[in-house]
Amino acid sequence: MSSQFCIVLTTVGSEQNKTQIIEAVLSHKLAACIQSMPIESHYVWDDQVCCDRELLLIMKTTRSCYEKLEQVIVESHEYEVPQVVQVPFVDGFNPYLTWIEENTHC
Repeated sequence: MSSQFCIVLTTVGSEQNKTQIIEAVLSHKLAACIQSMPIESHYVWDDQVCCDRELLLIMKTTRSCYEKLEQVIVESHEYEVPQVVQVPFVDGFNPYLTWIEENTHC
């Protein structure tokens, strides 16, 4: 059962964009839960080493929602090339997985 579930990760650069993405994702029932936390990202962009404070969004969802979820994130995102990655669950507590399934509709 756990193989049908995943976490989707994205980062944003502002509270406003965080709220916009969270509201869009939850209103479409594309994730059951979204956690956010401040992070510091180090990366290369346009041949420059960059360091920015960002907000990491961790979305618990089903793999069948990924395509629609990716589309909503990209459409709502402030970045030119946003991070949108899917991390499949290896295993999980069955009642929690059931709750995710009950609260996503894809």
